[in-house]
Amino acid sequence: MNRRDVLKAGGAGLLLGGAGFPAIVRALDRKPTLRVMGTHVTLQEPIRRRAEAELGFNIEFHPGGSAEVLQRAATDPGSFDLYEQWSNSIRVLWQANAIQSIDVERLTYWDEINDLPKTGRITPDSPIGRGDAPHKLLFVQEDGRLGATPSGRLSFLPYVHNADSFGYDTRAIAPGIPYETESWGWLLDPAHRGRVAVVNAPSIGLFDLALAAEANGLMRFGEIGRMTREEIDDLFALLVDFKRRGHFRGVWFSVPHSVDLMARGEVVIQSMFSPAAAQLQGMGIPCLYAAPREGYRAWFGVMCLSSAVDSERQAMAYAFMNWWLSGWPGAFIARQGYYIANPQRSRPFMTPAEWDYWYAGKPAAHALTGVDGHRVAAAGEVRRGGSYETRFANIAVWNTVMDTYEYTLTKWQEFLLA
Repeated sequence: MNRRDVLKAGGAGLLLGGAGFPAIVRALDRKPTLRVMGTHVTLQEPIRRRAEAELGFNIEFHPGGSAEVLQRAATDPGSFDLYEQWSNSIRVLWQANAIQSIDVERLTYWDEINDLPKTGRITPDSPIGRGDAPHKLLFVQEDGRLGATPSGRLSFLPYVHNADSFGYDTRAIAPGIPYETESWGWLLDPAHRGRVAVVNAPSIGLFDLALAAEANGLMRFGEIGRMTREEIDDLFALLVDFKRRGHFRGVWFSVPHSVDLMARGEVVIQSMFSPAAAQLQGMGIPCLYAAPREGYRAWFGVMCLSSAVDSERQAMAYAFMNWWLSGWPGAFIARQGYYIANPQRSRPFMTPAEWDYWYAGKPAAHALTGVDGHRVAAAGEVRRGGSYETRFANIAVWNTVMDTYEYTLTKWQEFLLA
């Protein structure tokens, strides 16, 4: 058939795409895709590949810095289907109508999730940390607000969580004693001037520095999880003064960025997430992850449904959320020092030595490797901070978006620009 014959037969649209047929073929051949936005903490390529293979649909990860992804999600719910970050993002996202509630009935492992995100306590007699403990934001109430009274609708699925602190290079700072001499105050110790970094996230870095100021007797807070404007003014006046005197090397935006800062020798102490400390140890850099005597700054990972998600992608999102609690993912992130909300489901995917080291607080039976194949614990080594229960019984404050959040954003920007 020559071109003239095709045109006579009315096939010009097929040749030129005018009838849209080639586009329809591509759409039918293409697997549906779930778009997941969040941070580098959980949006890791091995996780994406495994989930994609087991769930049978395409998954796109869109990782970024904490403040960056929160702003994007809050202003453009159409840019994601599922959002992964921390519980301190919930107030912002819920008030912006960027997320919708999650149906408990569609969560396969809901009954296996332990009491920490449901009640704020790892054991019945454990203290509840200050600020926004996760249970305070978890349940959607009848009036549409978020609260601690259990209901069949959730604002987020609780999954990955940890008790954060800071990391320090023992080549420059002598090792301290967990819960005794290690202190948040070290972040503002003049001895480390010019070699200190903090995370660039106002609702996280703010508390690291507030705990440091409080530990050094430079500030006193009525309620550190609910600072007044006057307390915020005083805190940032102090921090700006430190910055102008060259105390801070800078801020970091992601886990890889924090690793680079210490690996290059630019900092010797900084706010840090557990995988960064584990990665540095695997690189041969003696980075210790502190167990501060004042207590940890804790967080709970959240998975949230976009308010703009369609029914097909919503079903995929529920499948992905259930997959995260199915066992293998929890074991994977345990090797980076993170915990999962239903740990017993992940235990069969870990060796007895791994479980004893990461969860039980026992000495490593032999050298342990992380997800990158590098050693993260030597034989006989005990994880700093002890067992899972011990760590979460020592929470100073939870990541929190305070009522003064908008004001703290302005003050944080002043701090960055000082």
